[in-house]
Amino acid sequence: PYYIDLNQNLYLQAYLHSSDPNLIVFVDTCVASPDPHDFNTLAYDIIRNGCVRDSSYATYYSPYSHFARFKFNAFEFISRHTLVYLQCELVVCRLGDYSSRCYRGCINRSKRDTSS
Repeated sequence: PYYIDLNQNLYLQAYLHSSDPNLIVFVDTCVASPDPHDFNTLAYDIIRNGCVRDSSYATYYSPYSHFARFKFNAFEFISRHTLVYLQCELVVCRLGDYSSRCYRGCINRSKRDTSS
Protein backbone atom coordinates (compact mmCIF):
# COMPACT_ATOMS: atom_id res chain seq x y z
CA PRO A 1 0.00 0.00 0.00
CA TYR A 2 0.94 3.61 -0.59
CA TYR A 3 -0.38 6.13 1.92
CA ILE A 4 -1.40 9.65 0.91
CA ASP A 5 -3.73 12.32 2.24
CA LEU A 6 -6.64 14.02 0.52
CA ASN A 7 -5.48 16.49 -2.17
CA GLN A 8 -1.96 15.08 -2.28
CA ASN A 9 -0.57 14.18 -5.69
CA LEU A 10 -0.01 10.52 -6.46
CA TYR A 11 2.77 9.92 -8.98
CA LEU A 12 2.87 6.71 -11.00
CA GLN A 13 5.16 5.17 -13.53
CA ALA A 14 4.56 2.12 -15.68
CA TYR A 15 7.52 0.42 -17.28
CA LEU A 16 7.57 -2.11 -20.08
CA HIS A 17 10.17 -4.79 -19.41
CA SER A 18 11.40 -5.38 -22.95
CA SER A 19 14.69 -5.12 -24.76
CA ASP A 20 12.88 -3.80 -27.87
CA PRO A 21 13.47 0.00 -28.03
CA ASN A 22 10.77 0.33 -30.72
CA LEU A 23 7.86 -0.14 -28.34
CA ILE A 24 5.80 2.59 -26.73
CA VAL A 25 3.48 2.47 -23.70
CA PHE A 26 0.18 4.37 -23.60
CA VAL A 27 -2.10 4.79 -20.57
CA ASP A 28 -5.57 4.00 -21.89
CA THR A 29 -7.70 3.68 -18.74
CA CYS A 30 -7.23 4.15 -14.98
CA VAL A 31 -10.11 3.61 -12.59
CA ALA A 32 -10.19 3.92 -8.81
CA SER A 33 -12.49 1.97 -6.51
CA PRO A 34 -12.81 1.23 -2.80
CA ASP A 35 -13.46 -2.41 -3.73
CA PRO A 36 -10.48 -4.32 -5.20
CA HIS A 37 -12.86 -6.76 -6.93
CA ASP A 38 -15.34 -4.27 -8.43
CA PHE A 39 -14.24 -1.41 -10.64
CA ASN A 40 -17.74 -0.75 -11.98
CA THR A 41 -20.29 -0.22 -9.19
CA LEU A 42 -18.60 2.49 -7.14
CA ALA A 43 -15.77 3.63 -9.36
CA TYR A 44 -14.07 6.85 -10.33
CA ASP A 45 -12.59 7.28 -13.80
CA ILE A 46 -9.27 9.08 -13.85
CA ILE A 47 -8.73 8.38 -17.54
CA ARG A 48 -10.98 6.28 -19.80
CA ASN A 49 -10.25 5.29 -23.43
CA GLY A 50 -7.40 7.80 -23.43
CA CYS A 51 -9.76 10.62 -22.39
CA VAL A 52 -8.83 12.43 -19.19
CA ARG A 53 -11.76 12.42 -16.75
CA ASP A 54 -10.02 13.98 -13.74
CA SER A 55 -8.77 17.55 -14.07
CA SER A 56 -5.76 16.85 -11.83
CA TYR A 57 -4.45 14.12 -14.18
CA ALA A 58 -1.23 15.01 -15.98
CA THR A 59 1.36 13.08 -17.93
CA TYR A 60 5.08 13.60 -17.57
CA TYR A 61 7.76 13.45 -20.20
CA SER A 62 10.03 10.44 -20.26
CA PRO A 63 13.08 10.16 -22.50
CA TYR A 64 12.20 6.48 -22.86
CA SER A 65 9.19 5.40 -24.91
CA HIS A 66 8.69 2.28 -22.79
CA PHE A 67 7.87 4.40 -19.70
CA ALA A 68 4.50 6.00 -18.97
CA ARG A 69 4.59 8.63 -16.22
CA PHE A 70 1.56 10.38 -14.81
CA LYS A 71 0.00 11.86 -11.70
CA PHE A 72 -3.37 12.72 -10.25
CA ASN A 73 -4.67 14.25 -7.05
CA ALA A 74 -6.12 12.17 -4.20
CA PHE A 75 -9.87 12.65 -4.40
CA GLU A 76 -13.01 12.37 -2.31
CA PHE A 77 -12.95 8.56 -2.07
CA ILE A 78 -10.11 8.87 0.41
CA SER A 79 -12.20 10.83 2.89
CA ARG A 80 -14.99 8.21 2.78
CA HIS A 81 -12.96 5.00 2.42
CA THR A 82 -9.79 3.96 4.17
CA LEU A 83 -8.48 2.10 1.13
CA VAL A 84 -8.75 2.94 -2.56
CA TYR A 85 -7.59 0.60 -5.31
CA LEU A 86 -6.36 1.61 -8.72
CA GLN A 87 -6.70 -0.44 -11.90
CA CYS A 88 -4.99 0.79 -15.05
CA GLU A 89 -4.99 -0.56 -18.58
CA LEU A 90 -2.00 0.20 -20.75
CA VAL A 91 -1.46 -0.38 -24.43
CA VAL A 92 1.84 -1.34 -26.05
CA CYS A 93 2.43 -0.27 -29.65
CA ARG A 94 5.20 0.03 -32.19
CA LEU A 95 7.03 3.32 -31.93
CA GLY A 96 6.12 5.51 -34.91
CA ASP A 97 3.01 3.51 -35.90
CA TYR A 98 0.68 6.51 -36.03
CA SER A 99 -2.34 4.36 -36.88
CA SER A 100 -1.97 2.43 -33.60
CA ARG A 101 -3.99 3.00 -30.45
CA CYS A 102 -1.05 4.70 -28.72
CA TYR A 103 -1.08 7.63 -31.12
CA ARG A 104 -4.85 8.16 -31.41
CA GLY A 105 -5.26 9.62 -27.92
CA CYS A 106 -8.76 10.17 -26.62
CA ILE A 107 -11.42 7.99 -28.23
CA ASN A 108 -14.97 9.10 -27.54
CA ARG A 109 -17.19 6.14 -28.20
CA SER A 110 -20.51 7.07 -29.71
CA LYS A 111 -23.64 5.87 -27.97
CA ARG A 112 -25.86 3.46 -29.85
CA ASP A 113 -29.56 3.78 -30.25
CA THR A 114 -31.40 1.20 -28.15
CA SER A 115 -34.69 1.39 -30.04
CA SER A 116 -35.82 -1.54 -32.14
